[in-house]
Amino acid sequence: MTEEAGLTGTAGPQGTTARAHPPQVSAARARRWGAFYYAEQVLRVMKGYGWSILMYSVGQPVAYLFAMGVGLATLVDSGAFGGVSYLAFIAPALLVSAAVMTAANEFTFPVMDGFKWRRIYYGPHASPLTPQQIAAGQIMAVTLRLLLQSAIYFAAVALFGASPSGWGWAGIAVATLAGLSFGLPLMAYAASIRDDKGQFALVMRFIVMPLFLFSGTFFPLDTLPLAVRWIGWISPIWHGTELGRVFSYGFQEPPVLTMVHIVVLVALAGFGWVLTKRQFIRRMGQ
Repeated sequence: MTEEAGLTGTAGPQGTTARAHPPQVSAARARRWGAFYYAEQVLRVMKGYGWSILMYSVGQPVAYLFAMGVGLATLVDSGAFGGVSYLAFIAPALLVSAAVMTAANEFTFPVMDGFKWRRIYYGPHASPLTPQQIAAGQIMAVTLRLLLQSAIYFAAVALFGASPSGWGWAGIAVATLAGLSFGLPLMAYAASIRDDKGQFALVMRFIVMPLFLFSGTFFPLDTLPLAVRWIGWISPIWHGTELGRVFSYGFQEPPVLTMVHIVVLVALAGFGWVLTKRQFIRRMGQ
């Protein structure tokens, strides 16, 4: 065993020397960059089923865009949508909805898996990684997936000619933010669950789907009766969709309302992060 320039060396095959940082150096790096290390691990796991992710996250929504925006659009009077085509009207909504649904999947079962089924969070936690870093790493990896998914989806939208504005690309960031604004509070909830009793199936059926259907996705929200219009007002999908329409084709709305959309999405994401961090610390015994 040798020690040189802060490195420890051990004899390797054919007389070579394998060098590694001493434990204190590795621990210091983990404390500083632990979130990035865990994000890399999550991304490597995602890479193993990358084609499935691509087909589910992009192929299915693009097929839906074609069916609704090209097929149904021929039967819809575009005059009811602010003078733009029905395809241009629903494209930002489908972009945001796809990100929210992906976030709902990534921040539920994988989180439960980390704490209960395979308990994969506890291995990294045995190292100097903190619960906050593990949570942040998972969020960073999912954020990157949402960005990539939304970028590919937006490219398909542009090919359909459904984003006439030069600012349409901003919908990529809007969709990602909308996904986090819904996914992070859901991640905190998933981290609090001790036993799987079908809670996530209920979330998908009675929260995700109603938000998708009643958030102005397929028709303006103000055409709904007041009895269900409130669902849109509290929905990250609606706030993200309206904001996406502003960038996609210059949807006219008061600037104050545009700011409200941004504030609501950022506030929900920030609130979800605070709750998630608290739950991860509680579950991992710190």
